[in-house]
Amino acid sequence: MRKILVVIDMQNDFIDGALGTAEALAIVDNVKAKIRSYAATDVFATRDTHQADYLNTQEGKNLPVQHCIAGSGGWQIRPDIAALLDGAVIFDKPTFGSVELARHLASLSAGEPLEIELVGLCTDICVVSNALLLKAFMPEVRISVDSRCCAGVTPQKHSAALETMRSCQIHVA
Repeated sequence: MRKILVVIDMQNDFIDGALGTAEALAIVDNVKAKIRSYAATDVFATRDTHQADYLNTQEGKNLPVQHCIAGSGGWQIRPDIAALLDGAVIFDKPTFGSVELARHLASLSAGEPLEIELVGLCTDICVVSNALLLKAFMPEVRISVDSRCCAGVTPQKHSAALETMRSCQIHVA
């Protein structure tokens, strides 16, 4: 069985930039170790990607903090993590979940059995959104999340998102 790792939004703005947190900084080494434990060809990543008009979007009106503007330093994946993603397929996503990622992994699962593990930021927004999207596209594929490699907007929201994923048959370690 092929084991896939999906690294969600390990971008500067979520780690130590516009929306950075101490909890996000604290998982960086765990995420790097996790990436190293997978074959390079089995690692995929996402990058939250907004445009200059972000504050005029629905998301921008609900979260009025400019972040992950395409091409900016905050949009970039943290350099020490990016170095480990050399050759990985990276999906730029304009919203929380990536339908493109789900379709791509579903096409892989049609040809061979997969297990998919997710890590990254933020547990309660983009990690949970992608985990549920992947589960919807591939209900029979084992989807898991490593809680030690994720951080939420707050510790309480991190815990709530993990519980939501458990309820939806996503395995949480």
